[in-house]
Amino acid sequence: MTNRRDAIAALERIAYILEREREPTYRVRAFRNAAAVVRALPDAELEERGRRSTLRGLAGIGPVTAQVIEEALAGATPAYLQRLETEVPPISDDALALRRALRGDCHVHSDWSDGGSPIEEMALAAIAIGHEYIALTDHSPRLTVARGLSVERLREQLDVVRGINERLAPFRILTGIEVDILEDGALDQEPDLLAQLDVVVASVHSKLRMPRAEMTPRMLTAIRNPNMDILGHCTGRIVVGRGRPESEFDADAVFAACREHSVAVEINARPERLDPPTRLLRLAVEAGCRLAVDTDAHAPGQLEWQLRGCERGAACDVSAAMVINTMPADDLVAWTHG
Repeated sequence: MTNRRDAIAALERIAYILEREREPTYRVRAFRNAAAVVRALPDAELEERGRRSTLRGLAGIGPVTAQVIEEALAGATPAYLQRLETEVPPISDDALALRRALRGDCHVHSDWSDGGSPIEEMALAAIAIGHEYIALTDHSPRLTVARGLSVERLREQLDVVRGINERLAPFRILTGIEVDILEDGALDQEPDLLAQLDVVVASVHSKLRMPRAEMTPRMLTAIRNPNMDILGHCTGRIVVGRGRPESEFDADAVFAACREHSVAVEINARPERLDPPTRLLRLAVEAGCRLAVDTDAHAPGQLEWQLRGCERGAACDVSAAMVINTMPADDLVAWTHG
């Protein structure tokens, strides 16, 4: 009898951690492909190849994945997995307390737009880390590079979500969208359809270098839209690689409008964004804004980035009471529709 399940679990856990750490997609895929190979092998062949160390002769299994499989088949925790599991940066007690208070994630993508995994796979990963819900927020039509959802595709997605929710209850996928804030401040989707969704994250994805005198009214117009619930990655900055500078806007005016119109300011935990910057996050807190600690996850492993957002929030005196995704799903939806 082989330890097939242990080998598959080890390979999939490694792929998950590599996703979390933003490793190249080909490395993640190598471990997932190897798991698929192990899953398909007959017991006798898997046991024989593991004993004779001939797994690497199979298509889809290389030296590293073969070693992981062999160690798992022998009943040991693979050394590669042990190393990944121990490479976790220290987290403050305040950040851990905030993370424990969170019930879900309000900004998650799937392979319906530019995410890498099916909706149900994202939901199952969220369940595994203790979430009660996620908001599925694939992109809107104008962001064609991200395969933004037309009205027809969004309606189709709502039907798919309904079916998944029936299977996964009591876990809940909240219906949603990450809608573009267009140059005139309009939201890039039909108003009647936006009104039906549980969570609407609105973000600027175009003309990010627009002058402050134009960007500010653009953002204010969007914030005053009754269908908008969360202001996503407000500066649009990128802090890795060649980077991208912050968009310029009147932060005092924008955050005052968010408070007035019950729009939460997102603490975007993606490592390349970490948006808003610390000085603006402190300003949003001082302005009395509600907040949403979100991952903007495009793959299952990235759902764990929420802890990074909690670390940033805790450093800026963000309490659980300020954060909308500490609410149960029904209360959150009541708030977004209030």
